[in-house]
Amino acid sequence: MLRFIKRTLGFSGTESVRILMYHKVLPEKKIFGKDLLTVSTENLEQQFKYIKNNYNTLFFNDLKANCQLKHKLILTFDDGYLNNLQYLVPLLEKYRLKATIFIPTELIPEKETDENREMMTFDEIRSLNPEVIEIALHSHSHKNYSQISLQEAADDIYKNMRTLEEKSIPFTKVLAYPYGKFPKKGEQKKEFFSILEKAGIISAVRIGNNIDYYPWKNKFEIKRIDIRGGDSFNVFKWKLRLGKIKL
Repeated sequence: MLRFIKRTLGFSGTESVRILMYHKVLPEKKIFGKDLLTVSTENLEQQFKYIKNNYNTLFFNDLKANCQLKHKLILTFDDGYLNNLQYLVPLLEKYRLKATIFIPTELIPEKETDENREMMTFDEIRSLNPEVIEIALHSHSHKNYSQISLQEAADDIYKNMRTLEEKSIPFTKVLAYPYGKFPKKGEQKKEFFSILEKAGIISAVRIGNNIDYYPWKNKFEIKRIDIRGGDSFNVFKWKLRLGKIKL
């Protein structure tokens, strides 16, 4: 209750961390219809200006050394879309912000063979500016971990890491669950978290739409705030304040 009151009033202290979840970025003129996964470059730039003036963006790798920093915020982008390279990175460099991109390795093409491809190649991921981009894990095959066996999930996680290692892409051992899903019942949940521990995963993020706190209370159930295409600037600011738009 005390944390909620502090958060509501904006006095969340040094322990709060806002983790924002994005996917695609495109100019407004290239977005057709209602697309919740795509934030326009125009809206993203407005959001970045606000973040730059009010928060400190970090990589997950920075958290331990900056645990006493106030107004911590982590920008995350799922899947490794080509438009992240085209539109996100220039904005990050312009405003000197940091972001983490979660990579599902099976979806990443080896070469630039398709003019209409959606995803970056491994070469492009490797070339991303490490001052503004941190790479992390998003499974290999992008399957729902709550719908496959524990062994399949374990194999998938190890393949995700092994593929990035084989491609000489440095990464942080933070996992974003595909679809935000993972086993949540009793012994199965315990065994799944044990798999993550043995794999050296330092933390894992879901959705949850709430502000979280570092050091993590539940390091494999960290909450992210879903920033959607079409969110007005006021909705964006409200989500930053409370983590969600409804109490």
